[in-house]
Amino acid sequence: MASHRKPRTRILTSPGSRRTAAGLTTAALASVTLLSQTAQAAPRQPQQSIEEVKEKVDDLYRQAEVATQQYNGAKEQADEQRSTVDRLLDDTARRTQAMNDARRELGSLASAQYRSGGMNPTAQLLLARNPQQFVDRSHLMDRLSGKQKQAVTDYQEQQATAVRQRAEASRSLERLTETQASLKESKRSVQGKLAEARQLLSRLTAQEKARLAELERKKEAEAKRKAEELARKQAEKERKEREDGKQHDTPGQGTGSGSPDGGSGGGSGGGQADDGSYATKAAKALAFARAQMGKPYVWGATGPNSYDCSGLTQAAWKSAGVSLPRTTWDQVKTGDRVATKDLKPGDLVFFYDDISHVGMYIGDGKMIHAPKPGASVRIESIYYMPIYGSVRPA
Repeated sequence: MASHRKPRTRILTSPGSRRTAAGLTTAALASVTLLSQTAQAAPRQPQQSIEEVKEKVDDLYRQAEVATQQYNGAKEQADEQRSTVDRLLDDTARRTQAMNDARRELGSLASAQYRSGGMNPTAQLLLARNPQQFVDRSHLMDRLSGKQKQAVTDYQEQQATAVRQRAEASRSLERLTETQASLKESKRSVQGKLAEARQLLSRLTAQEKARLAELERKKEAEAKRKAEELARKQAEKERKEREDGKQHDTPGQGTGSGSPDGGSGGGSGGGQADDGSYATKAAKALAFARAQMGKPYVWGATGPNSYDCSGLTQAAWKSAGVSLPRTTWDQVKTGDRVATKDLKPGDLVFFYDDISHVGMYIGDGKMIHAPKPGASVRIESIYYMPIYGSVRPA
């Protein structure tokens, strides 16, 4: 009787057929795995545009400058605290010596009383570790001679002073240790930011580096254009001031151009003297700064072979006899605030909302400054970075 069951599909049973099937299965699995890995890897490695890389690098450099100012402040504080500790330790050593001298004096008096058959309680007083316990007894104090009383008083005063100074030195050492820890942390932060920036730049291809250089050229060109515009406005302002000065000359004084201060405008004599004094100091500071051109930026450096931004401005104005603080955050508080349109050579221009960079104005919308790691002291437009504000330090 014929069967009505559907015949089963034949299964490949030969060895070759099994190998082929296994090969197809392996290839299919490998393809699926590769596609899965590719899909997972893509989100982890997003392609950054060169503009984004530039923005990231610039931000890292700025963060490094912030950390550099923190380092500068901590270093200055540590140096001051170290000087204080050294002074206190020296004072403590001198006080200890004076205390020992007073103690020896007490011992000499006690020995003299013992040899001469003096009262035993007095001898006990003079040899005691804490004479105050005996001195508090007024009836015993009455029996001491004037010299003995003075010896006890001297010892007590020297001992109390030595104790206070040792305690103060100990506290100062603790503060110094804390500041040194902060100094190390700021140093690690600077080094970390700079290393990250270098790493980002090292990954760029030759084409990307060329694109980055082109972006820098565009930024510099725009900054130069703004500087030229400021220079034009300042020149126009000076021309008007000279004309106003000539108009205010009286007929009996001759021409304004022949007067020593013919171009100084209509300010008071005291103001003119102040302007002249500032110009003289500024000229010295700028001459110093120009002499440093070409020297490398090194964070935390104050010269003479390298500088960071605030180290350069501090050293330049010091050469003109003006003392500036170490950090940009303190330098911006020194002197009088000045509007950008009123800048004069020698004025300090500060950048970014965090006031992490400073340069010295030289005129025509330009400054001389120590820019960043990898660059040297140079002249640049003040519009290369966002301006925070400016001060006239002297």
